[in-house]
Amino acid sequence: MKKFNFRKVLDGLTASSPGSGSSSGGNSGGGPGSGSMHPGGTAAVLREEIQETLTSEYFQICKTVRHGFPYQPTALAFDPVQKILAIGTRTGAIRILGRPGVDCYCQHESGAAVLQLQFLINEGALVSASSDDTLHLWNLRQKRPAILHSLKFNRERITYCHLPFQSKWLYVGTERGNTHIVNIESFILSGYVIMWNKAIELSTKTHPGPVVHLSDSPRDEGKLLIGYENGTVVFWDLKSKRAELRVYYDEAIHSIDWHHEGKQFMCSHSDGSLTLWNLKSPSRPFQTTIPHGKSQREGRKSESCKPILKVEYKTCRNSEPFIIFSGGLSYDKACRRPSLTIMHGKAITVLEMDHPIVEFLTLCETPYPNEFQEPYAVVVLLEKDLIVVDLTQSNFPIFENPYPMDIHESPVTCTAYFADCPPDLILVLYATGVKHKKQGYSNKEWPISGGAWNLGTQTYPEIIITGHADGSIKFWDASAITLQMLYKLKTSKVFEKQKIGEGKQTCEIVEEDPYAIQMIYWCPESRIFCVSGVSAYVIIYKFSRHEITTEIVSLEVRLQYDVEDIITPETETSPPFPDVSSQLPSSRSLSGSTNTVASEGVTKDSIPCLNVKTRPVRMPPGYQAELVIQLVWVDGEPPQQITSLAVSSAYGIVAFGNCNGLAVVDFIQKTVLLSMGTIDLYRSSDLYQRQPRSPRKNKQFIADNFCMRGLSNFYPDLTKRIRTSYQSLTELNDSPVPLELERCKSPTSDHVNGHCTSPTSQSCSSGKRLSSADVSKVNRWGPGRPPFRKAQSAACMEISLPVTTEESRENSYNRSRSSSISSIDRDSKEAITALYFMESFARKNDSNISPCLFVGTSLGMVLILSLNLPSADEQRLTEPVTVLPSGTFLSLKGAVLTFSCMDRTGGLMQPPYEVWRDPNNIDENEKAWRRKLVMNCPSLSQEVGDHQYTIICTEKQAKVFSLPSQTCLYVHNITETSFILQADVVVMCNSACLACFCANGHIMIMSLPSLRPMLDVNYLPLTDMRIARTFCFTNEGQALYLVSPTEIQRLTYSQEMCDNLQDMLGDLFTPIETPEAQNRGFLKGLFGGSGQTFDREELFGEASAGKASRSLAQHIPGPGGIEGMKGAAGGVMGELTRARIALDERGQRLGELEEKTAGMMTSAEAFSKHAHELMLKYKDKKWYQF
Repeated sequence: MKKFNFRKVLDGLTASSPGSGSSSGGNSGGGPGSGSMHPGGTAAVLREEIQETLTSEYFQICKTVRHGFPYQPTALAFDPVQKILAIGTRTGAIRILGRPGVDCYCQHESGAAVLQLQFLINEGALVSASSDDTLHLWNLRQKRPAILHSLKFNRERITYCHLPFQSKWLYVGTERGNTHIVNIESFILSGYVIMWNKAIELSTKTHPGPVVHLSDSPRDEGKLLIGYENGTVVFWDLKSKRAELRVYYDEAIHSIDWHHEGKQFMCSHSDGSLTLWNLKSPSRPFQTTIPHGKSQREGRKSESCKPILKVEYKTCRNSEPFIIFSGGLSYDKACRRPSLTIMHGKAITVLEMDHPIVEFLTLCETPYPNEFQEPYAVVVLLEKDLIVVDLTQSNFPIFENPYPMDIHESPVTCTAYFADCPPDLILVLYATGVKHKKQGYSNKEWPISGGAWNLGTQTYPEIIITGHADGSIKFWDASAITLQMLYKLKTSKVFEKQKIGEGKQTCEIVEEDPYAIQMIYWCPESRIFCVSGVSAYVIIYKFSRHEITTEIVSLEVRLQYDVEDIITPETETSPPFPDVSSQLPSSRSLSGSTNTVASEGVTKDSIPCLNVKTRPVRMPPGYQAELVIQLVWVDGEPPQQITSLAVSSAYGIVAFGNCNGLAVVDFIQKTVLLSMGTIDLYRSSDLYQRQPRSPRKNKQFIADNFCMRGLSNFYPDLTKRIRTSYQSLTELNDSPVPLELERCKSPTSDHVNGHCTSPTSQSCSSGKRLSSADVSKVNRWGPGRPPFRKAQSAACMEISLPVTTEESRENSYNRSRSSSISSIDRDSKEAITALYFMESFARKNDSNISPCLFVGTSLGMVLILSLNLPSADEQRLTEPVTVLPSGTFLSLKGAVLTFSCMDRTGGLMQPPYEVWRDPNNIDENEKAWRRKLVMNCPSLSQEVGDHQYTIICTEKQAKVFSLPSQTCLYVHNITETSFILQADVVVMCNSACLACFCANGHIMIMSLPSLRPMLDVNYLPLTDMRIARTFCFTNEGQALYLVSPTEIQRLTYSQEMCDNLQDMLGDLFTPIETPEAQNRGFLKGLFGGSGQTFDREELFGEASAGKASRSLAQHIPGPGGIEGMKGAAGGVMGELTRARIALDERGQRLGELEEKTAGMMTSAEAFSKHAHELMLKYKDKKWYQF
């Protein structure tokens, strides 16, 4: 039976019908969650020419890797054989680090804080103790570690754990003072328990406190040292189950460490003292010192200091031992920073840290505790940093950290992600940034060098850019799921440093961090870089390999939002463009000017927030400031923060907008092309003949009435007092119809958004009656456009939430109706939320393409501005550039987020750009000034029809228009109950798609141009503004966001990358032979104790110790074993993993066979010996003597 395509039949009927003209984009719509098509003429033919190749099988969400410093660290552990480091955090996360590229993140499901970490040295396993009194055993022999076993303590709280080297029995100390023993293999509690009341003397009347230390004696493994918080130390004999000796001290104990010979141990105390104890004389300490205490007269006790939280006592064969401790500073030095003290012989070195010390570990050459330790480095875990100190050099330099641990050096305020960028960029940026690296690092290799890592199959270049609160910009190489800093740019260097007290006099916008980066725009091909800051400025940078000394060119732009307040019949005219003949700015105009008008009296006017340096500035190779654009105060009101930014290197133009309006600047000629309010963009295309307007009434300036966002929303964990005046969410309303009707009834409310709302009202400019066409146009942009869209708050870059409470509606309706001027002034602000430069069709049914600027607003309106540029390169430096609205308007639902264009074949069109050339190259400057442009124009055939798609996505829906007919082909209502935070058109498998991140946590992918849903996954609920501010998509199925103030989480939505992820991740465990123990010698073996013959299995096993109470702890089997085999089986590395496991099993069987063979040889020798003896016995006997 032949199948018919009803869609094509209907399209043909619609196209052939007389009334099937091109439908207006503003009148198009679609059902919720579905894509609707509006065929029209050639648009239907254009739609059929594109064969979309993307299907849902191409997409899958998967986390790839996490970069940065572990947020809120709590614990530290190191495997001296595998040379890998583990860091636990307060949120239950564990980061395992090895050589560069080996970086693994795993998370406890409970989210409980990690108290302590213990490696099973050279066994590929890790034990973690969490604050919910649970022990977990992690399997590290797979690329993504998983939990093998868990043991939940029900009646006691865990305080300390100790796992002896090459032992399968874990000692666990509790808050009650008891010590339990856990079998690591089965994760079952032993019946052997050291109760606190048996450990201390019977005459002791007080509880010793929680267990703060556990360790076995280096001399005798059958002896256990137990430290209690109150200062009691017990030396417990495990075999006889009694205390061999006890030590008492007046001050609380924080930590204990052994001398490698097992005859002495050192304690750190709460009074800043260190005590050295000898097992032969436990009655008093062998030595007591307060390293940082003031020397007192003889007979007097030394002055107490701050507690020494941890001490490590490490011996050397050829030098004095190292005593390393944290804390212990004198109380009278309150201003001193946290420090780590290194005592080596008579030398005392204090290393001051930038942040509080959480934990530190000394790295030693041997894993055996009974040998000379030979320390070579100290790993210091700070609250916000990780440093490693080289102990082999006398000045104790630090190692250069290969991990990106300084992402949060200044709080991250914005991010940008570029995949598959030009490959030479990484080398160029690295070569530029390496010249500015800090010096003085240790010349030795990074000591944490465990694991194995290879590049994998996907090695396209990736670059991540982060903007920070101090005005700095960092470029990172993110290729092959690694992260390495390439280059750092400090934008604050273009401004004068603010003196104390000067900031409030000139700025009063942001009291702290006035240089914070708000938006980033980068063109990798032309290397043009542009940033906007929180203090309402834009800086354009050009890249150069040569150092220059020059003055910084700056422009000041007046950009305000004028509402037609009906006060007096007087009128005035203010042109939106700078007059060519005279550059005198008007105090009421929306013009841009390079002049500055001094403020008169108290009212501030024409004053920028920051002062640009006026003297010549030396600019090193790299990004050099080309132009600084600043918004200025207007009539006592501060400039609004910038909400959208776009740059075209091909046109030499930068555009930016905010709550007030739009500004367009020519950064080649350093002139302002356009500066006008959003309302004026809707007016007649002849903007030089503006309608007369009523003067604006003077407003009393209120210090706390600024429409500035401030940095409290950038990083809410920092409490910053920012002045804000954006409209309260309770004043926003979803149903504006009653308000519109009320305004139409009011005799003073005939002007909404600068347009007449009544068809019978007279025009404000000419007094003539509006024609029917004008009436329809006014009705379209007047009452038909809701002035109370929730997207209005996007003007201040805030997330607006739907208001549903009755109270908020009453607050909205109870405003005064006598004069709606104040409500109009508050509610009708329309921000510029998206900008896009492109070669396109500016007007409907245009036959030729031209440079265009797409402008999207917070009310869902799209305007197209036409750019008239000189045709010749020589004229570009002198001939003026004009910007004119084309009269094209498109309407969508919600604030506009992004634009993009496709050609008629479905290929994604890139905006035109200029090929990079060094602006300071002497050889090039001597040549004629010519620019090499790549325009990326759509191919125009001779047949009449549409040649281009335009994709527009808002916070609610996406639409695809065909140009130049401006027919809406597809519309997809993405969400009704939530709103989109981030949307980008990206390339995936050589095809374009639309990627969206919604506030309800959903990640959605739609194919283009049909907007068919490809993926919809509930990935991450919006719990923090940080995620909304930093989430970004890029090509090749990559995305990232700031998961914590110090960490970047990368993810992929590509099925191919998810399949190959196992091959790209590093191996945490590599087979390494455990180093052999040193020969102790005959005398040491004879008199050194019985540690070698101690059998823990016989003592702690069920046969001798019995079973522990079931109510004491609960064993929870983990899924790590099965998941580990599945994870190892994925990808190409699965075969190698299986082969490695088979080799291990074969080696184990060979070892067993060797033991059996040795046993058989011993039996054979014994049999031969007995046979020989028997033969000698009966050799000389006669037969009759038997």
